[in-house]
Amino acid sequence: MLLNASRTLVIVCCLHRPTFSSFIKQFFTKEYISMNNEDQGEALEEVSGLVCQEDDLNDGQMKVVSVADQKVLLVRTEGALVGNRVRCPFHGACFNIKTGDIEEYPGLDCLPCYKVNVQDGKVYVSIKKKALKQTRRVKEMCNVLPNVTHTILLIGGGPAALVCAETLRQNCYQGRIVMVTKDSSPPFDKPKLSKAMNVDISNIVLRSNEFLQQYGIEVRIGQEAVTVNTREKAVTMKDGAVLHYDQLLISTGCRARRLTCPGSDLKGVKLLERYEDAKDIHASCLGRKAVVVGTSFIGMEVASYLANKASSVAIVGTTKYPFQQSLGSQIGQMTMQMLEEKNVKFYMNDSVTEIRGVNGSVKEVMLKSGTLLEADVVIAGIGVIPNSDFLAGSEVDLDPRKAVVVDKFMRTNVADVFSAGDVTSFPLTIRSDQRVSVGHWQMSQAHGRVAALNMLNIPTKIESIPFFWTVLLEKSIRYAGYGEGYTEIVFKGKVEERKFLAFYIKDDTVVAVASLMFDPAVAQLAERMAAGQRITKAQTQLEDLSWLQM
Repeated sequence: MLLNASRTLVIVCCLHRPTFSSFIKQFFTKEYISMNNEDQGEALEEVSGLVCQEDDLNDGQMKVVSVADQKVLLVRTEGALVGNRVRCPFHGACFNIKTGDIEEYPGLDCLPCYKVNVQDGKVYVSIKKKALKQTRRVKEMCNVLPNVTHTILLIGGGPAALVCAETLRQNCYQGRIVMVTKDSSPPFDKPKLSKAMNVDISNIVLRSNEFLQQYGIEVRIGQEAVTVNTREKAVTMKDGAVLHYDQLLISTGCRARRLTCPGSDLKGVKLLERYEDAKDIHASCLGRKAVVVGTSFIGMEVASYLANKASSVAIVGTTKYPFQQSLGSQIGQMTMQMLEEKNVKFYMNDSVTEIRGVNGSVKEVMLKSGTLLEADVVIAGIGVIPNSDFLAGSEVDLDPRKAVVVDKFMRTNVADVFSAGDVTSFPLTIRSDQRVSVGHWQMSQAHGRVAALNMLNIPTKIESIPFFWTVLLEKSIRYAGYGEGYTEIVFKGKVEERKFLAFYIKDDTVVAVASLMFDPAVAQLAERMAAGQRITKAQTQLEDLSWLQM
């Protein structure tokens, strides 16, 4: 509960790990109050604790405290803490310090708000007993009205579609929301698939069927759109059904690019696109020889996961080091060494020319260099293709890569048709509105929110900072910004010691940052980018990094 926005604001963050982050925050406002009889009755249902002295915290400082054995992070701000929001140092999610509402992703839920009382210089935190274990709050949403015929159709069941649906309900849209997805389940946490391939679907579903039904979000699984008639406002599905809409969101994401060499159709050649694919790859590789083709994030994460499960893991890449274009040679070499220590073998500056089999199943992989690799399973991670084929003849503009072209409001060139997520090409604010395609979970969620608000005629631009992370052998590399075209990298720390902060420079300006064991630097820099601050090469070269306020 926000007691007085004009007073000193104190943020309390529970350190219990929620669904999406280990940095969940609970917000409190400092207030001087005298307890009346009603307050006394309410106090019986609360647990209060003296957590610190008021003078223990200066403006902007943080302190870990405990209330009833629950660890919380207390932050004092008498002005603005990065404006009016605080950013998670691990995954980049941002929350409003006055309301607890989520303002930047990843994540779905907001944060609960409680009381802080300051008496005689002592700071007390009060939590209702029934909320002691509460670490998140679902933002209030309306329900569908039975007599409202207006329909918003969401094609795709990923993060963009789900956030779009919830944002519509949070902003009093009471018409029909229909989501169609090729997947066999409601929206789930897809980035987990390459990191924990044997995970149970129940542990990664983002919203339960009961939740979706409660708020009138109709989800039709196992369905695929094949054509869109924008003039008739109708979408034809693969099973022949025709769905009519008043407004449409295209959020179909991308599909994995297939190998095209001889033998690529053999049994044992795998792609990672669906939950079922992850389970299949896990089962197929146990105690067997695996070859991963591609040293992108998917390929490297899969190899990392299989390192202690397959009898052998080999990776084939076309560059000298993994991540060479995105993160640079030094970081790429470091990640290569990490996996080599786990007996993963690398075959770089090479490519697959043929996959050979016996009785229709994979047996070996021939490389351009002439190297022959034994293989029982081949997993391709060589890039993605936008799922936009069904838009042929729809009048919706696509770019040369077949991504859906949108403006800063997530609008296509066709009235009442919006698009969001990996399938889009959109203007990126921090690169002077350069049109980009960014396949990040966080950005897809931001797209979904912006699309929903503009569907409701609440003009909102996409201005999010790309933020993502990859996990290799339980170590997380975090990244923010957009580094395409960078000309040099300035490092702090030592890459070879696996603790570093990397600044990607273009035209003497930082365009992206990456880090390992250097939190919360990437989150801090992302906030500076979001605020429109230019970070110069000269700043990155300073020995003193106090300007980062870490």
